[in-house]
Amino acid sequence: MPELPEVEVIRRGLERHVIDAEIVDAEVFTSRSVRRHLAGAADFVARVRGRTLVAARRRGKFLWLVLDDDAALLTHLGMSGQVLVQPAGAPDEPHLRIRFRLADGRELRFVDQRTFGSMAISLGGDVIPPELAHIAPDPFEAAYDEDVVVEDLRRRRTNVKRALLDQSLVSGIGNIYADEALWEARLHYARPTETLRRSEAHRVLAATRMVMAAAMSAGGTSFDALYVGVDGQSGYFARELQAYDRVGEPCSRCGSPIRRDRFMNRSSFICPSCQPRPRRPHW
Repeated sequence: MPELPEVEVIRRGLERHVIDAEIVDAEVFTSRSVRRHLAGAADFVARVRGRTLVAARRRGKFLWLVLDDDAALLTHLGMSGQVLVQPAGAPDEPHLRIRFRLADGRELRFVDQRTFGSMAISLGGDVIPPELAHIAPDPFEAAYDEDVVVEDLRRRRTNVKRALLDQSLVSGIGNIYADEALWEARLHYARPTETLRRSEAHRVLAATRMVMAAAMSAGGTSFDALYVGVDGQSGYFARELQAYDRVGEPCSRCGSPIRRDRFMNRSSFICPSCQPRPRRPHW
């Protein structure tokens, strides 16, 4: 699933390519892709027709395009969603779900192989849409206060990776960047949060910012064709991953083989030497 860096790369691409563009028409090919727009596909099309795109915004893994009537085109990419800007006459993608025809002849397209993603019209406008009110600020927002997050993190009775994945604590972090941040901070995923010293909590939160900023600079992490930017290009941060998906490869710090553990119905990749298991067992 695309995480904050991948969504931010898409947001930046939209900001470059479609801001001030007018939507002259739209087509919804799969109703499931607008399932969160409760008024239905016809109302969705009517609400975007004739509107101009005035800004591209993001919180965590959520993206929205602000319209000139102060509504917003709220987008969640799910597992395989893509937002593409295509020239006039470009052939349709196999999994094209929504098409927006722009006044200059180009098209903005929502492509989603697995149809877990969706689009909806929100009344949020240029502020945080109400649908995202429960999502915490991400580490790159002005509203993010690391001191507050540190105290919240240390009060929780869980493990540090589960806390990092909790979008009500800090948003945008998924499995890839949680593993990378924990490797950088030399913390085991099962470390109980209430045992973290403040310095350790700050260290892992700083690591999330660092690895996600590096991923944004590399265009995000692409393992297959499901994640691409608005121009269809893949990201290259997979080449710089230190732990995630490197099972059996030597740790770049100590040389120990990276190990894959099952955790929370997913995989966690760690260096068993740099990230020793906590003495106190997890709940």
